[in-house]
Amino acid sequence: MEYVYSALILHSLGKEITEDGIENIIKAAGAEPDKARIKALVSALSDVDIEEAIKTAAIAPAAAAPVAAAAPSEEKKEEAKEEKKEEEEEKKEEEAIAGLGALFG
Repeated sequence: MEYVYSALILHSLGKEITEDGIENIIKAAGAEPDKARIKALVSALSDVDIEEAIKTAAIAPAAAAPVAAAAPSEEKKEEAKEEKKEEEEEKKEEEAIAGLGALFG
């Protein structure tokens, strides 16, 4: 993640995203840069319009909002699981009591 953030810092400063630039930012943060990861990132970003990617990413959370509406059904499923678990525990207790009755019966 720090490699992507480094590339975004360079982009926001209007600087070219280069291996040296990313490496310098990683070093300045006190981490040891992985040259292979840096090279792969710079290569991957060479054909990417970062401004367009940022705009697209800013729109994506708004599209994800309907997914949050599905959360109550997840809560209902979880409540049903808890109720079922409680019922199973009660059943086990009843069986244990019945078993004790047979011992002393």
